[in-house]
Amino acid sequence: MAKYLVETYYTCTFKVNHYLDDINEIELKNLEKRDDGKFEVLDVKLDNRKTKNLDPKNNKIIENKNIDVVSNDNKPVTNNLENILKSKNSNSNNNGKRFGMPDRRKGYIQKATIGDHKVYLHTGEYEDGKIGEIFIDTSKEGELVKALMNNFAIAVSLGLQYGVPLDEFISAFVGTKFEPSGKVYGNDRIISASSILDYIFRELAISYQNREDLAHTPAIGNSENLNLDEQNSEDQNQLLKIVKDITSKGFVRNNYKKNLVDLSDVKINLKGKK
Repeated sequence: MAKYLVETYYTCTFKVNHYLDDINEIELKNLEKRDDGKFEVLDVKLDNRKTKNLDPKNNKIIENKNIDVVSNDNKPVTNNLENILKSKNSNSNNNGKRFGMPDRRKGYIQKATIGDHKVYLHTGEYEDGKIGEIFIDTSKEGELVKALMNNFAIAVSLGLQYGVPLDEFISAFVGTKFEPSGKVYGNDRIISASSILDYIFRELAISYQNREDLAHTPAIGNSENLNLDEQNSEDQNQLLKIVKDITSKGFVRNNYKKNLVDLSDVKINLKGKK
C-alpha cells in the first residue's frame, strides 16, 4: 500500500491580558515585550490539509507531533491542540464568560399537573445537547407567584450559561417542600413531588443527567446500553450520530434507538399516472 503524509495547518487566535499598576505611554509602548501576560485562546480554526506521496520503500512510522503556538515574544502558549482547547474552556470559565444560547435552539416542553396546578417546563439546549435555559409557566397562581417563578427560571438559566453545573441546582432544589405538592399527572417518570421545584429538577435530572435514582418508574429499555456517550466512536452508527445532533437530548432522554424508524427497506413508487 502506498504511504501518504497529511499536513494540517491551524490558525490560533488569542489575546494577552496584562495587569498594569500605571497606564502611561512608556508602559503601552513596552507592553508587547512583557512576558507576564495571561494568555486566553479565543479560537482555533482548521485552515487546510495537504497530502504528499511518500517513497513506498520508506517504512518509517510517521509519528504525530504536538503543535506549539508561540507568541510574538517567542513564549510558547501550549504544547498541543488539545491543551489549547482545554485552556480555552478553563480560561473562559475563570474569567466569568457567559456562553449565550443560539438564536435557533433545541429543547422540549413537558406539561404536568401537581395537585390542581398545571406546570409547563420549557427547556433550551446548546448545539451539543447541553441544557442552557429553562422557562416555567404555572396556572391557578397569582401574579406575584408567576413573576417569582419566571425570574427564578431566568436566574437558573443565567447560572447554566455561566457554567454552573446542573448537578448543583439538582442537589439544592430536589426535596424542597411547599405547596402545591402531591401526585404528579402527565409525566411518565415522576409520580409525586413535594413541590414545583422538586418536580422540575427531578425532571431535568432524569432527562439530562440520566439520574434514575430520582425517577419513580423504570426507564423503557436499558438506558445504559443506549447511552451514546459511553460507546466507542467506531461502534456508533452514523445515523444515530445525525439524530443525536438534531434531536433534543432532554426530549428523547438518550433513547435514540427507541425513537428511530428504519426506512432503509421501504421503496417508494414515484411514477405518475399516465
